[in-house]
Amino acid sequence: MLNIIASVHSIVQTLPNAPTIGTATQTGSTTATVTFTASGSGPAATNFFITSTPAGGSGSSATSPISVTGLTGSTSYTFTVTASNAAGNSPASAASNSITTAAPVLVFDYVVVAGGGGGGSPGGGAGGYRAGVSLTLPSSFTVTVGGGGAGGTKGSNSVLNSITSTGGGRDNNAGGSGGGGDPTPGTGNQGGFSPVEGYAGGTGATYGPGGGGGSGGVGGTGTGATSPGIGGAGGARTSNSISGTLEYYAGGGGGSGGAAGGVGGIGTPFGVGGGRGESYNANNATAGDINTGGGGGGGWSNPGKAGGSGIVVISYSNTFPDLTSIGGGLTYAKTTPTGYKVYTFTAGTGTVTI
Repeated sequence: MLNIIASVHSIVQTLPNAPTIGTATQTGSTTATVTFTASGSGPAATNFFITSTPAGGSGSSATSPISVTGLTGSTSYTFTVTASNAAGNSPASAASNSITTAAPVLVFDYVVVAGGGGGGSPGGGAGGYRAGVSLTLPSSFTVTVGGGGAGGTKGSNSVLNSITSTGGGRDNNAGGSGGGGDPTPGTGNQGGFSPVEGYAGGTGATYGPGGGGGSGGVGGTGTGATSPGIGGAGGARTSNSISGTLEYYAGGGGGSGGAAGGVGGIGTPFGVGGGRGESYNANNATAGDINTGGGGGGGWSNPGKAGGSGIVVISYSNTFPDLTSIGGGLTYAKTTPTGYKVYTFTAGTGTVTI
């Protein structure tokens, strides 16, 4: 029994002394650094450990300072340090000064599509399409969903804070995407963005069918009208999965034609996105689809059709809270695909607060 007590006493005596705590400094929303001084007497320590109060943060190192990870943003913490060697851990140091971690940085993926241009005789150009990832927004920002242009008029811009997509062009006018030609096509990317927000319309015939409207984003230029009397197809639509499912945006409108109207912006048969162009006196042109920014189909004997309204979609990690407030002028829906929160704004303008 005496031998056991002696052995325990020997182990206790070989533990390092408690370190002296230094200064804690926040270095981000989830990290901090803590300085310390090892005890100048007693057995030597081989490593040092930091723990936080409240619990969650930790770190270790053989030297000062120690980087701490695992903290939560906008939270106050103090820290203690212990020393260790082969015999075990020392008592904890006194608590450090209190620090408050930075607010967490919320970054968004986004899609911003402007309203499509209305068809004239040529197809209407799609609304400008802009998309990206890791956008940092201020605590309060503006969202505007652009409306589609009536037949023969340009679409309206859509806005997400500093991100603006330009409304689609009409006839042979420029826009986010250009309207089809009559005969000269309108140009796209009116905002001069890189990557481009949209493409040119197609060339129309001098006394005949209209060219297709250009498409937004990574789509393409509308096709030209062909003889005898077939309207040009709209530029192909663009796809994006920001909402958690594959969605299509910004197809150009088909141009009108004496023999046949051009197809809308996804190809076959008339597509989601850009509207179909009218065949001679058939009144079968269609509008661009709502909330896609599709260009309106061109009219031959009847007026061209309206462009589709735009859309603004933002997505962020579901580890962050819901948006604090959304202005009453906005129409929106919130969905929660795995790992994300998605807000889809389908009409209006207003202020959003994080």
